[in-house]
Amino acid sequence: MAFGLKREEVKNWKESVAKGEIAFLTHYWLDERFPSCTTVTKVGCANVEKLIAWGKQYDLSSEWIHNDARYPHFDLFGDTQRKILEREGMEAHIKKFEL
Repeated sequence: MAFGLKREEVKNWKESVAKGEIAFLTHYWLDERFPSCTTVTKVGCANVEKLIAWGKQYDLSSEWIHNDARYPHFDLFGDTQRKILEREGMEAHIKKFEL
């Protein structure tokens, strides 16, 4: 279950992904499979080859891409999420969600 998002944030993420940009969207998230994680960051790009190349720098397997027909993306959470957000300069995400 996702929450803590504004409609405009989702719209902007979808537009950026559709344009072939690497786009980040962080939100609160509850999933019983991951009880210690309360947030997730979706890193998407419609250009899957570009997304794969981006993920390689962080040792993310292309098999982990959620192959959504319109918005393919990686789901990042836990330590990996924070480390990648730090390296990408996404301090606003880290601060907003107290990661």
